[in-house]
Order: sequence, then structure tokens, then C-alpha cells
Amino acid sequence: MYPGIFLDISEFTVKDTPQKRALKNYRSRLNERGMARYEVLGLNADRDLIRLLAKRLAENDRDAMQIRASVSRSIAGGPPKKGGIFAALRRSPLVGADLDVTRARTPGREVDL
Repeated sequence: MYPGIFLDISEFTVKDTPQKRALKNYRSRLNERGMARYEVLGLNADRDLIRLLAKRLAENDRDAMQIRASVSRSIAGGPPKKGGIFAALRRSPLVGADLDVTRARTPGREVDL
């Protein structure tokens, strides 16, 4: 037919640049070690603290496990307490308001099937 209209796409494939190959190799080496590179947002003043914490956690030794457990406990705020919903209801401003929350019973309606 018209051989000049159809292009061979294989000649237009983009080759990886050396920089992209280096980054791909670096990330695969990190992955083999069980590591990942990621970005976090925080205060500029906390940058050194976060970097130091990340380095200590990356060692994955006994100290890292203790730090991990301590930070997890600190962030979680401790185990959940029993009776939390009941305590919240007792703090409600409607306590003692003598509200009538009973529903009137109706026999329903007839349905023609």
C-alpha cells in the first residue's frame, strides 16, 4: 500500500540516560537491603533530628527496636481505655435533660403483593 506512511516506532524509543540508570541501580540496591528512600515534610528545625532518627532506625539493631517501640507508644498515646464511649455520653450536655426518646409503636401498613 503506502509504505512511507507507517513509521517503525522501535527506532524512536527513548534510551535511559546514565543518570536514570544510576538512580534505578541505587534504588534496587536499597531494596535488596530492605531499605526505601522517601520524603517527609516537617519543620526546618527538626531536620537534623529526623535524619538522626532515620539513621538510627536504619541500623535495625536492638537500639533501633527500642527506639521504634518507644516512638510508637508515644505517638499512639497508650492503649485505648475501656468505657470511652460511655464516658463521652456522660459528659454530654444533654445528661439530665429528661428527653423522651421512646418511639410510638405503629402496626405498619398493609402491602398488596
